[in-house]
Amino acid sequence: MPLDDILKAADAAMTRKRVGPVQGPLHVGVDLGTAYTVLIVLDAAMQPLAGAYQFAQVVRDGVVVDFMGAIELVRQLKADVEARLGVALASAASAYPPGVPLAEVRAVRYVLEGAGLDCTQLIDEPTAANALLGVQNGAVVDVGGGSTGIAVIENGQVLYTADEPTGGTHFTLVIAGAKGIPFEQAEALKLDPQAQPALFPLIKPVMEKVATIIQRHLADFQVDEITLVGGAVAFPGFAEVVADITGIPTRVPSRPLFVTPIGIAMLHED
Repeated sequence: MPLDDILKAADAAMTRKRVGPVQGPLHVGVDLGTAYTVLIVLDAAMQPLAGAYQFAQVVRDGVVVDFMGAIELVRQLKADVEARLGVALASAASAYPPGVPLAEVRAVRYVLEGAGLDCTQLIDEPTAANALLGVQNGAVVDVGGGSTGIAVIENGQVLYTADEPTGGTHFTLVIAGAKGIPFEQAEALKLDPQAQPALFPLIKPVMEKVATIIQRHLADFQVDEITLVGGAVAFPGFAEVVADITGIPTRVPSRPLFVTPIGIAMLHED
């Protein structure tokens, strides 16, 4: 199935009220993000069946800062999806930003286990994203809420990974400061298509900072194309800013928030 069709199917899976009967092995991915936590279930053919996601600040820059809150959030998402699937979920894979200390990676495992899921696999986020994207040569950049993760890929293999702070949460903070409004209101405004053209000049400097981070990490590599994923890159104009600063053609798949969670689920082995 083409990439855009899989992402559309994932979008539909998030709101599908009832799925079943479910047969065969299920592939489950949990993406604990700084802004959004996503749980998605794929069928044996790696097609999206059901999923759920929620805005919550239980993780910051790949570090679990609210352990009990993270457990409860994953537990709620799991219960929601289980009710729609009609089956219990026993295990899942998850991911972490490149460069996160091992202790923090282990914390992700403990969150899943606390929510009743055996953690079968932990993968860095850009590598997980590429399980779906299938980039053979180029760079995959996962711009999350709090950080930007970069993977350079050659002949389908990851040669280099890096991660630095700055992501979509910084967009929201800039909007909140400029408008004098609460963070939650600024987050909602950021996602409003009608408001986005007027907000673009405010957050363009943050986009340029992300693009400069990408440019610096790619300087020693021959990269012909950048693929941006993560919820933050859905903001109109982001790809153009990155392309202008790096000088490298840049693309954003549709529904980029779901790329990494789907890739995580594809790498889940029960």
